[in-house]
Amino acid sequence: MTETVNIHEAKTHLSRILDKVSQGESVIIARSGQPIARLSRFESPQPGTSERVGFLKGQIEVPEDFDRLGGQAILDAFQGEDPNASAP
Repeated sequence: MTETVNIHEAKTHLSRILDKVSQGESVIIARSGQPIARLSRFESPQPGTSERVGFLKGQIEVPEDFDRLGGQAILDAFQGEDPNASAP
């Protein structure tokens, strides 16, 4: 069962509420009887289980000029020119 507390009680008993949350309970904070927030335990990933850096290593190739690809079209767009317009 989720406990609901008002803002004053939450401020007064924050440590007690956080102890409950750390044990896996959720607590709803209400203002004038209307729920405005839910406190729940933060689940951080276990060390070494989530590594995103380098996950595509060896699977893609980046061209040497990747930072210049489409450079003229981008420049034209910034200067207000239509890159699809035909030259006179």
